[in-house]
Amino acid sequence: MSKSEQNTVVITGASSGIGLGLADAFLKRGYNVVGTGRSADRLQAAARTLDAGERFLAVAGDAGQPESAKNVFEQAIARFGKVDVLVNNAGIFAAQPFVQFTPEQIEEQIATNLKGVLYASQEAARHMIGRKRGKIVNITAALAMQPHSGVPALLAVALKGGVNDATRALALELAPHGITVNAVAPGLVDTPMHAPQSHDFLAKLAPLNRIASVGEIADAVLYLVDADFVTGTVLPVDGGFSAGR
Repeated sequence: MSKSEQNTVVITGASSGIGLGLADAFLKRGYNVVGTGRSADRLQAAARTLDAGERFLAVAGDAGQPESAKNVFEQAIARFGKVDVLVNNAGIFAAQPFVQFTPEQIEEQIATNLKGVLYASQEAARHMIGRKRGKIVNITAALAMQPHSGVPALLAVALKGGVNDATRALALELAPHGITVNAVAPGLVDTPMHAPQSHDFLAKLAPLNRIASVGEIADAVLYLVDADFVTGTVLPVDGGFSAGR
């Protein structure tokens, strides 16, 4: 199969957790994968874990900078010829009382959780509009759909909630060009973000009484990539967390 026939996905925040799981899932689907992250060392470690050879391209950069998004797409197209899918996965989460957030934390979360999605999506849209096809999937948060008094995380609610609404708006804008835009809103997921000793408490937040595996989030993303007639959807994968109390 030539590089023009093989599908290519760009995944932001691909060096660990959900992003690394997504990279593995897409590679198993036969995709070329372009993984981004701030740390070149961590991306190289991810590349060794994935062991995909030339099918995995690591591009280090800050998701919150427009130059980084431009560089990622330039390198992806130079290596693989095109980009079929963008997964905006890079994100920062901090649970703490709102009054304790410092200006630096606020700016960092805005840069990664909002600007990172906007800049990468702009580059994807410019490329995909010309091809009249493409898929954009945003990783948001179930907490943005259903805040919880036991998990104070206003910045995540505000920014990921904004991305949920932006997902619907961009889906409408890009639909005439054959591009779908959707989101997956995970609940609590078994990643390095959560210490193992916290899992019992976190599991009780979901009606299904457990936390998700990374593979379950990847399955939802792959569903949205496969679903040609689904756009503007925010799909919670949260064990019922966002259904209510």
